Amino acid sequence: MKSFFAVLHKVEWGTQMTKSGIALLYNEETNNTYDVCLKLTKEVLTIQKLDVVCTSGSETQVNHRTVVLRRQATGGLGLSIKGGAEHNVPVVISKIFKDQVGKKVFYLSTVHLLRTAGDEVTITVRYLREVPSFLKLPLGSPGLDHSRVSSPLFDSGLHLNGNGNNTAPSPPSPSANEPKYEKRWLDAVCLPLLMARVSRYKAGTDKLRCNCFEVFALDGASTNILQFCTAAESTDWLQAISTNINDLTQENVMNKYCSSDDQIVHMGWACESPEGSTAGPTSVFKFLALRGPYFYIFRSPPISAADWGQAETTYNLYEVLFKVHKLWMAEDCWLQARLYLGLEHSPEQQDNESLCFSILVGHGQSHTFRVELASDLAIWEKSFQRAVFLEVQRIRSKSYMCSSQGNVLCFTIDFGSGFTCSEGTSKTVLWRYKFSQLKGSSDDGKTRVKLLFKNAESKQIEMKELEFANLTAVLHCIHSFIAAKVASVDPLFMCSQSFSGNYMNS
Repeated sequence: MKSFFAVLHKVEWGTQMTKSGIALLYNEETNNTYDVCLKLTKEVLTIQKLDVVCTSGSETQVNHRTVVLRRQATGGLGLSIKGGAEHNVPVVISKIFKDQVGKKVFYLSTVHLLRTAGDEVTITVRYLREVPSFLKLPLGSPGLDHSRVSSPLFDSGLHLNGNGNNTAPSPPSPSANEPKYEKRWLDAVCLPLLMARVSRYKAGTDKLRCNCFEVFALDGASTNILQFCTAAESTDWLQAISTNINDLTQENVMNKYCSSDDQIVHMGWACESPEGSTAGPTSVFKFLALRGPYFYIFRSPPISAADWGQAETTYNLYEVLFKVHKLWMAEDCWLQARLYLGLEHSPEQQDNESLCFSILVGHGQSHTFRVELASDLAIWEKSFQRAVFLEVQRIRSKSYMCSSQGNVLCFTIDFGSGFTCSEGTSKTVLWRYKFSQLKGSSDDGKTRVKLLFKNAESKQIEMKELEFANLTAVLHCIHSFIAAKVASVDPLFMCSQSFSGNYMNS
């Protein structure tokens, strides 16, 4: 197995971090894999690739020529080439066959249609007086010794004009003006992390890649697939990048321009799966937001104020039920242990333990979303609790029209007083119970519900049967109010809901 470097540099500030190290970059279109150097900062992920650069002399004096070669019936173009990206060296014309088309040895800077161009090929070449030293090495020779590298920017020792310990002597030293070259890490891709997303899964499927993931910028630009030697290293990088993305996205939330009732609690990417399945071939990434009274689902992040009106779907928070698919207590601990031991998924294994949550809405409908890390799932769960609590505190009460035995009634859920049922026209109160008096309920899954209350005086259970047009929304609203009521007397929850946090203004 090809060796990899450990993390070269890592610094944390707050929860964000800067980090650098070596990985492999896999391009699915070309099926090629290259060594790359990753540099993570607060706002950008930079991918560097090895390239040959001129370090001394005057490169402008090198002789560039455009040559037209005409293919012969025997012998082809009359030359052989050596090197290429897979060997981390330039493409070079290594041999010219006598009495055939080629004349001299040239360094190729551009190659146009060598094999499939037909009978005439045009190439741009650069003449070198001295034979590059890497031509004297077999292509299998390690031009880069991974075990001795101590910095992402280094001299590999493979100079195009110099001698190596295991190479044949070079011709006499060129003149002072003769250019010299060496391999260095150069920036190839700089991916902004603001509202970016990561994915360990093959596009549109529930299949995990092994020790791999991709990073996608807001504009759709991608890193291609980043591969790592171990699951632990892959998880470490995934966690670091995800942390910076989340923190950067939340830092750019402009809550100071929003009213106190329209604050953004949390937002970020999640992968939506087809209804009734945790994942599938039509899985697609959506941008989710908890803002003010609503839960938003977008196809792309809202950048401007007008974009908030372009949501694909919105739901009233107090009528939404958040549900984690699996019991994942201490999931961070267990998942990290499995990842570090390399026990988490084979390349083609279907993800039967994916980190998913559902949003249950009115009329029995739902949305299922998958996240990349257990920490992401925890953030969404806590953010929903916070957002629903704040919304219930804001509205204080909610009323629904219903019917019972043919009579039109008004059913009210009030944060202070509990449940009240009154006549639809006269508003006369028929009955009232506190939240603590609700002892149970049952419903037909369609429109009817039976609520069981304990009479405070007689201690007897009293049943109230009601019929609603949208029973699911009512049940979710009851759940939201009761959860908020319980949370309001929980000192730990109230302490964690300080209005001076990352997402709310004091």
